[in-house]
Amino acid sequence: MAQLISAAQPTWVELLTGLDTTEFEELLHALRPHTEADAPRVGRRWTLCLADRVLLVSVYRRTNLTMREVAVVFGISKSAADRIVGQLGPLLDLPPVRHRRSRLTLRLDRMTDEA
Repeated sequence: MAQLISAAQPTWVELLTGLDTTEFEELLHALRPHTEADAPRVGRRWTLCLADRVLLVSVYRRTNLTMREVAVVFGISKSAADRIVGQLGPLLDLPPVRHRRSRLTLRLDRMTDEA
C-alpha cells in the first residue's frame, strides 16, 4: 500500500491538525519522551514515524473517516492504525476540566408573580 498523506508535507499538517509547522514540531518534541521507552523494545518497529502517527490520530479524530479508511490513506493495516490510535490517543487527549461547584442555591418555590 502506498502512503497518500504524510507529515513531511507541511500543507497536510496545517490542514489536518489545525497547527502550523512550528506548533506541530513542538508537539512532537513534547511527545517523544513518552513514546520512546528506556528499555529495548520487543516486537516490530512502527511502520510510520512519530510525525505521521500523530497526523494519523489527528485525521482519525478530526474527520469522519473510519479506522479502515484512515489505514488506507496512510498505507498501513487497520490493526496497525488501531494500535497507533490506542497508543497516542491518550497522550493527545486534554485533561478533563475541573468545574467548581457553586454553593449558591436559589429557592424559587416561594416566588409568585403578583400583579
